[in-house]
Amino acid sequence: MNAVAIQLSIIVGYLLVALAVGLVAYRLTDRTAEDFYLASRTLGTVVLLFTTFATLLSAFTFFAGPNVAYAQGPEWILVMGLMDGIIFAVLWYVIGYKQWLLGQRHGYVTLGEMLGDRFGSRWLRGLVAAVSLVWLFPYVMLQQVGAGTALEALTEGAVSYAAGAGLITAFMILYVVAAGMRGIAWTDTLQGVFMLVTTWVALLWVLAAVGGPGAATEALASNPDTAGFLSLGGDYYTVQWILSTAITIGFGVAMFPQVNQRFFAAGSRTVLKRTFALWPVLCVLLFVPSFMLGTWAAGLGVPMPDSGNILPAVLAEYTPTWFAALVVAGAMAAMMSSSDSMLLSGSSYFTRDLYRPVAAFFGRDLSDRREDLIARIGVVVFATAAFVGSLLRPAGLFELGEAAFSGFAQLALPVLLALYWRSITRAGITAGILASQGFYLSSLFLAVVPGSYAGWTAGIVGMGLSLVVTVAVSLVTSPAAAERRAIYFDRLGAD
Repeated sequence: MNAVAIQLSIIVGYLLVALAVGLVAYRLTDRTAEDFYLASRTLGTVVLLFTTFATLLSAFTFFAGPNVAYAQGPEWILVMGLMDGIIFAVLWYVIGYKQWLLGQRHGYVTLGEMLGDRFGSRWLRGLVAAVSLVWLFPYVMLQQVGAGTALEALTEGAVSYAAGAGLITAFMILYVVAAGMRGIAWTDTLQGVFMLVTTWVALLWVLAAVGGPGAATEALASNPDTAGFLSLGGDYYTVQWILSTAITIGFGVAMFPQVNQRFFAAGSRTVLKRTFALWPVLCVLLFVPSFMLGTWAAGLGVPMPDSGNILPAVLAEYTPTWFAALVVAGAMAAMMSSSDSMLLSGSSYFTRDLYRPVAAFFGRDLSDRREDLIARIGVVVFATAAFVGSLLRPAGLFELGEAAFSGFAQLALPVLLALYWRSITRAGITAGILASQGFYLSSLFLAVVPGSYAGWTAGIVGMGLSLVVTVAVSLVTSPAAAERRAIYFDRLGAD
C-alpha cells in the first residue's frame, strides 16, 4: 500500500469511528429540541470538559498557532496556553454559572432567548442571534479551509483542497444531523483525548529524532533567523498586542454559541465548578506541544510548505508516514469537533431566535418535532454555505480566527452587565452591541478606520466602546415596560 493510501485509510477510518459514535447516540436521542441542542441538560464533568475543550481546539490551534510560533516565536503559548486558559476559566464561572442557574429556572437554550426574555425584546433576541451567526460563519469556514489545506499537503496534492474540505463537511453533516448534542459531546470526548495523546507523542517523536529538547533549542539559538525566539518580547509580541489578543480571545470564547450553550447543558452546579477549575490545565497540556513544534521547526530549518501550514511539514520530516497521517487525523478531529458544535449552535440560534419569533408573530405554533426537523435542515444549509465560502479561500487561518474571536468579544461586556447590573436598560444593551459591532466591522472593511490604536487592537478598543455606550445609554434611559429586571436577581437555586 502506498503512502497516500495509508494516509487516507487512517483519516477516513477515524472519521468513520466518529460517525459510528454519533449513530449510537442517535438511538438514545429524544426527538425534542432541548435534547437535540443540550442533551437534556445532563452532561457530566468529563464529557462537559472535553466537549468544551474539543469544541474550541480547532484549525486555529493546530495550524494557525504553530504557524505564528514558527514565524514569530513561542510567546504565543502565553496568549493561548496560559492567559486565555485562566481568563476563560474565570468567565466560565462568572458568566457560565449565572447562565446555568437561569437556564435551570427558565429553560433557556440560547443566549438570545435569555437576553430577549430579560429585556422583553424579540428584536434584541434576533440581533444577538444575527451577530452570532455573522461571526460563526467565518469560523466554520476556517475549519473547512484547514481540512482542505491539511489533506492537500499531506497527500502531496493527491487529495485536492476542495475534496478535503468537502470530506470533512460531509461527515460533519451526517453525524450532527443524526446525533445532536449528545452524539457531539460523546465524539468530542473521544476527539479531545485523541488530540492530547497524538500531539504529545508527536512532540516526543520529533524531539527524539533531533536529539532531545536541548538540541532543538540549540538549533534555535544557532539559527540567525530564530535566535531572538529565546527572549521575550519583540516587534510582534508587544505588551499591547499580547494583552489585546488574550483578552479578546478569552472573552470571545465565552460568547461563541457552541461554548455559551454548554453553560446551559451541565448536569449540576458541581459539574460546572469542576470543569472550569480543570480548564487551564487542559489548555497548557495542548498548546505547549503544538506551538513548540512550530517554534522548533523554525530553528531546525524546516521550510514552510506551499500549503502555509508548518505542522504537517515538520511531521513529514521527522516521523513516519502513518504517524503523520494519524496526527493530521487528530487535527481534523479538532476541526470536526469545532465545526459540528458550531453547526448545531448556529442551527439553534436560527431556529429559536429568528425562525420561531417570526412564526409566532404570524400566529403559527412551532411544535417540538417540527423545530427538531427545521434544526436538522438548518445544519445542512449552514454547512453547505460555509463549504461554498471556503472554496474561495477568503483569508488565512489566523486572520479568519482572529476576526471571529474579536467579533464575538464585542458581545461579552454588555452580556456581563446584563447578568450583574440592575440598572442596565434595553436601549443601553442594544446601543452597546450595535456601536461595538459597527466599529469593529468598520475596522475590518474600511480603510479609514484603523485596525490598531497605539498598539491596542481594534477588537479590544471595540470592547471598551461597548462598555462605555452600554453604561452611558442605560444611565440616561428608562427601562422599557416589557423588561423583567427581577428574573436575573431573584434568588436562584438549583440542585
